[in-house]
Amino acid sequence: MSTSASSSSAPLAKQDELDIDKILNREASAFQREVEVERILKAFKLNPYDILDLDESASAEEVKKKYRQLSLFIHPDKCSHERAPEAFDILKKAKSELSEEAKRAELDAVINQARIVVLKSLNLPPNTPVTDPKLQGLQPAFKQRLRAESKQLLISEELRRRKAVKMNLANEGLEARKKDEEIAQRKRKAEEDKSWEDNREQRVDSWRSFANSSKKKKKAKINILG
Repeated sequence: MSTSASSSSAPLAKQDELDIDKILNREASAFQREVEVERILKAFKLNPYDILDLDESASAEEVKKKYRQLSLFIHPDKCSHERAPEAFDILKKAKSELSEEAKRAELDAVINQARIVVLKSLNLPPNTPVTDPKLQGLQPAFKQRLRAESKQLLISEELRRRKAVKMNLANEGLEARKKDEEIAQRKRKAEEDKSWEDNREQRVDSWRSFANSSKKKKKAKINILG
């Protein structure tokens, strides 16, 4: 009897262990999703590579693959983090920017400029490959230095862009004011012309009255002298 009870309880114990493993895995997965959301939210927003956690040399296919993985992993329907929708939108924007050849070319040009600056600070030629032994074992690492310098250059570019937009808006506003003044001036001129035409008869009548009055005075003066 005891042997039978022992044998029947063994599968139950094993099932309990499997259920516990599933719960732990589920909780671990949920925790990892939240960690990834936090990483995306803290990533430098002007650098899509940073957001997608990709190297600058990543191919277009690698960008798509990484986006698919992360977008499924932190999708608001699967992640309970309250800012998951925000992180998802940031991720989508980063992928879009890297998918546009013109935008990616501009970004790569800035990063290449940063690479030249970092290599110059290390007294190395600008064409030094990342595999060069002189770039190994650096503290901080070459990749960290490159990201830091890229960040500074991208911030400078963004500030210049915003300043240019602001100036364009100011110029557009000035042009708009000039056009409004020209329109107002034309409107005033039209109203003055209309008023002049509307008062034509009144002016004619006034002139006639004045002329008649002058004639009467002149005639009366002649009579007095006569």
